[in-house]
Amino acid sequence: TTEIYTLSLHDALPIWNMKLPALWRDTLKKHLLCTSAIALGVAAAPAAAQEWNLDWGGYYNTHVGFADVSGAGVIAPTQDFDGMGIVGDGEIIFTPSVTLDNGLTFGLNVQMEAQNGGGGVDGIDESYITISSDSFGRIELGGENSAGYKSMVGAPGVGSFAIMSASVSGFAPIAHAFRQAAGSPWTEVGGNNDVQRVSYFTPSFNGLTVGVSYAPANNTNASNAGAFDRNAVALTDIFDIGVRYSQSFGSTDVTIGARWGTGNSNIVGVSDPETWGIGAQVGFGAFTVGGHYAENDNGAVGGVGDQEGWSLGATYDLDGPWSIGLTGFQGKIDFGAGFQDQEYNAYKLAGSRELGAGVSWDIWAVYAENQDLGGVLNADIDATIVGTSINQIGRAHV
Repeated sequence: TTEIYTLSLHDALPIWNMKLPALWRDTLKKHLLCTSAIALGVAAAPAAAQEWNLDWGGYYNTHVGFADVSGAGVIAPTQDFDGMGIVGDGEIIFTPSVTLDNGLTFGLNVQMEAQNGGGGVDGIDESYITISSDSFGRIELGGENSAGYKSMVGAPGVGSFAIMSASVSGFAPIAHAFRQAAGSPWTEVGGNNDVQRVSYFTPSFNGLTVGVSYAPANNTNASNAGAFDRNAVALTDIFDIGVRYSQSFGSTDVTIGARWGTGNSNIVGVSDPETWGIGAQVGFGAFTVGGHYAENDNGAVGGVGDQEGWSLGATYDLDGPWSIGLTGFQGKIDFGAGFQDQEYNAYKLAGSRELGAGVSWDIWAVYAENQDLGGVLNADIDATIVGTSINQIGRAHV
């Protein structure tokens, strides 16, 4: 039911009874009749039908590798990590959206883990809504990474097997710091992951985009676990800000990202955690080079010790479907007085060939190590892995 509120002739009678000049009364009468006709036309006209774009897509990467693992870190005489391994990683991503007459686009992003390893019992990882337009920017509301996380830039790489993620741990017992500086450029405050938050990203101003995020706590995730006691949660009131700049200058492409974030520690004697980082990539001709530096100042929230890490890499697009790249990463966790600093170091040489229509084939060699695992002197793990990957990515529209 549509209700129209306008000025009718009946409402205008008090005005009509005023001692107005005849010409004014005639003019007012014509105006009221015209206004009433427009109102009736609006009430009778059906609302424009809005059609949803039922987009969905996803990816799947399959890695087959042969590992040679050694070291005294955690390997017992009864353990054997050498030989062939297979690691898969994939998601189905649903992204329906609709654009209204006012120009705002409302969308949904639901990501289902193909292995159910990152989505819990129901298999759903990230899930959030979006509200966006070219002039307004974009709001994200739900279980998703922060604006700072999304703004960061790391070293470029070739292929899907990433050393700045936990992929190496699928072939060797290498400890990796998830969502923190000792393992990745893409950090979160206290290492929180896809918690319920609200984020806003500005429109691009000549390549510059700024994003801000707020999350109530680090235990509010996509499973909607229910109400939480703020006094019983280790980390609350998580705030992040990110800046990203991307622009082309002739044949040179430049991308710069930076982030900062903090939260409120509810643990007595523990300072509020922070994270910050900066990274850049520069492309000229067939070459792309770049790197980053990041820190997580944790105290005892979200992991043991403060962390830092950096990456450096370069890629080259050969004539034809091939590209090659070399990437390195080094990260360190400070366990405090009386302990050694645990290190994660990894290096990757790779080539990738586009086979067509979202399908590619990679070959790669990786060396990764932990030094002084757990802060224990000489508790080292070394792994050399040679492998190949088949990658598939696609998107459909209904």
